Amino acid sequence: MVIAGQLLILIGSIFLFLGALGIIRMPDVFNRIQAGTKATTLGALSLIIGVGLIHTEFLWKAIVLALFVVLTNPISSSTIARASYKLKVPMFRGTVIKTEEDFLTDSGQPESQPTDRSENSVSVDAVSKESEK
Repeated sequence: MVIAGQLLILIGSIFLFLGALGIIRMPDVFNRIQAGTKATTLGALSLIIGVGLIHTEFLWKAIVLALFVVLTNPISSSTIARASYKLKVPMFRGTVIKTEEDFLTDSGQPESQPTDRSENSVSVDAVSKESEK
């Protein structure tokens, strides 16, 4: 159990480091939220369960804490993303916004294979220019 716990702590530490690196390196708040939430959730879960395996007297507390992280991390990240969107926090210039029409064929059914992305994409600049009109 101790070796498995130490391995989980190492894996969790690596994921937490990669999540922090993603938060630093990503260009805008929406990409940072995505990079941070996924990596830190997995990192925190691995770290918490690893500590629970090493110190078995805390295993049930670790499981409850891991459940809390699983339930609250996605909710908090989507709340931050929604608030950022409503406050019109600017996106990275290279962000491509896909519309519903990009995914539907003429019959209204989803495409089986996506077509060339450059033809079906709307740039952020085009959307912001239309919203200014």
